[in-house]
Amino acid sequence: MVDLHRLRILRALIAAGSVNGAAAALQYTPSAISQHIAALQRETGLVLVERVGRGVVPTPAAHTLAAAGDEVFDRVAELDRVVADLRDARRTRCSVRYFASAGGAWIPPIIADVVRTHPEVSLDLILDELHPLAPGEPGPDIDITVTTAMDQPTGHPGDPYDVHPLLVDPYVAVVHRDSPLAQRESIRVAELAEVVLVDNDAARGPCRQGLLNACTAAGFTPEFAIETHDYASGMSVVAEGVGVTIVPRLGLVNVPEAVVAIELTDPTPERHIIVRIRRSSRDNPVVTRILELLRARVAVSAVAVTQN
Repeated sequence: MVDLHRLRILRALIAAGSVNGAAAALQYTPSAISQHIAALQRETGLVLVERVGRGVVPTPAAHTLAAAGDEVFDRVAELDRVVADLRDARRTRCSVRYFASAGGAWIPPIIADVVRTHPEVSLDLILDELHPLAPGEPGPDIDITVTTAMDQPTGHPGDPYDVHPLLVDPYVAVVHRDSPLAQRESIRVAELAEVVLVDNDAARGPCRQGLLNACTAAGFTPEFAIETHDYASGMSVVAEGVGVTIVPRLGLVNVPEAVVAIELTDPTPERHIIVRIRRSSRDNPVVTRILELLRARVAVSAVAVTQN
């Protein structure tokens, strides 16, 4: 295992550009810096410095090793913050993970309320699309996520989370106002096999899977002629007169004037939105407040889905 202290010294040497500079920055003697670098070379079996004139310069291997250590030191810094929070009972941290359309519809007013009512709280907001959980990575206190009906988790004894259903979110077809489809009250999913489809889910996750499941039930596999990365981009392409994109109702935000949303039937694609609460955090008053506010926002969204 690489000694992290020696790796820090290597990073200081690279940053300072010389042994003397690293020694001054770390308040070590130049001899101590040289000894630590020599030990790191023996430890790794790598040549990390080369002598040039009276000094030494880091090798490409040294630069690569130091850069690879960035994530390690970020993790160590996060661990230090956790220790500090646990030591200081006056501070509270709460992490909330969510997906983009939930973020647009629900998260801002919830966070504003928490900041006003619990100013001592440090909030970590994690956008799912930018930071998917890696295997073994500790999860957040609150995880707002999506599943499909065939795949809906109910929690189990080994799961550190309680699972609460929030909303069944149906999908609609977004079409250009000049399209003949725009005059329809509904579109059968099977008809999507005959149109130019614009994809809008770069994550290829459960949101996209809800559409794929409905298409399979209708007897075909959709082919996407155009790929975009989010609902807004997909709708913008349709607004230019190209194709049809499929969007959950919660994703109908800042809809271009040139498009309309039409109900999908036979079957109606849908996604199930749930919230997972870490069991060790469920008695945290901040977590309780966020869950209360989230349910209130979801209730408003549910009424809008029913009315539309």
